[in-house]
Amino acid sequence: MPPRRRQPRYHIVITSGPTREFLDSVRFISNPSSGKMGDALARAAVARGHQVTLVRGPVCLKDPPGATVVRVTTGAEMLAAAKAAYANADAAIFAAAVCDYRPQKKATRKLPKQQGRSVIELRPTPDIAATLGRIKKHRINIAFALEDHDGRRKAEAKLQNKRADAIVLNGPDNLHAGDARVEFLRSGADWQIWPSGSKRRIAGRIIAQLEAMLADA
Repeated sequence: MPPRRRQPRYHIVITSGPTREFLDSVRFISNPSSGKMGDALARAAVARGHQVTLVRGPVCLKDPPGATVVRVTTGAEMLAAAKAAYANADAAIFAAAVCDYRPQKKATRKLPKQQGRSVIELRPTPDIAATLGRIKKHRINIAFALEDHDGRRKAEAKLQNKRADAIVLNGPDNLHAGDARVEFLRSGADWQIWPSGSKRRIAGRIIAQLEAMLADA
């Protein structure tokens, strides 16, 4: 008889990559997130036998084998896809770099270039981690905070505001890089300063922390 396959231990939803918010049919607001950390998280979770739904924005990466990948573009699309997967999930890791704002109006056609200044009115996009944090119940959520100053204070505030169980603090130097330096804070515990290393290695540590929190829940 063939060996019995190990069943996934947990269903983990991971958001990853950037989002795009369109001004017109071709122009958009975005950020330089590569999605490499989310990809590494998905691969690490699959390697540990978990069921993974990866909701990813526009990136130039191959799909992680063994993961269910849902491709999205805008923040609203990412929220809808993440919420749908979250309904049957045990945990979520919000590693995506979601645009904080979108244009108030999107033109259906390419806008012509104008002489002089052009004013674009922006409105906030939904906070995906906070939105799902309000309905998390038994689930375990890990959020990310990308900060370039006063990082710990801002990350601690996000931990509370998003009702997350832990948060990963990182900086702009991690964007598009192969290696990363992060700090990790579990709710009710002290900050952990992890040594810099490959995103694959950091992802493995994050998944190990998530497994510990799920076991304690």
